Amino acid sequence: MASDRASPNDAKYALPVHDPEQQTPLDLELQTKESDYSKRAQWLRAAVLGANDGLVSTASLMIGVGSVKQDIKSMILTGFAGLVAGACSMAIGEFVSVYSQLDIELAKIKRDKQRNDHQNREEGENNGDGEKESLPNPLQAAAASALAFSVGAMMPLLVALFIKDYKVRLGVVVAAVTLALFVFGWLGAVLGKAPPVRSALRVLIGGWVAMAITFGLTKSIGSI
Repeated sequence: MASDRASPNDAKYALPVHDPEQQTPLDLELQTKESDYSKRAQWLRAAVLGANDGLVSTASLMIGVGSVKQDIKSMILTGFAGLVAGACSMAIGEFVSVYSQLDIELAKIKRDKQRNDHQNREEGENNGDGEKESLPNPLQAAAASALAFSVGAMMPLLVALFIKDYKVRLGVVVAAVTLALFVFGWLGAVLGKAPPVRSALRVLIGGWVAMAITFGLTKSIGSI
């Protein structure tokens, strides 16, 4: 006699479906927080990298000029000129880059609106306002880039400003830059979720190489 009961082997188990409409408010809140954290981490990492650029380029310029001119005025003026030129260059480059990205995203939003029917278009306009609020701001990006570069460039300038002895000044600048390079490398690695010590050592060695090459080539050309 056949049994009317269903066998355990005949039981059907529903597979989990990741439906956005079935997500709980807690899930949506966690996703929003994770997205916000990711954006902040990217901004902070970009700021650290910008400060590192300012530090290495300005210190290299100061040490390069210091290889042929031992007076403090020449070194400080060179560092200041490098700070201004680098900050302006970073700001202009970031402004152009982010503005191009903004044009692309605005064009995409416009195409999405035109593809929907009237009701979806109304919803798209409401969503579009939120999208526009989250779009990149070229002026903000340019200012942040210039500020980060300037912060890094100020370090060797401030260190060398009150040291008159040539050899002591060079030594203190190199020591301060070494410490700052390691800290910037460590912060960039932590924000980028990379191995901190290894990344910090790469940044440190790269900075040393940049300063050594600038010092050596400038001294060689200056002695001709």
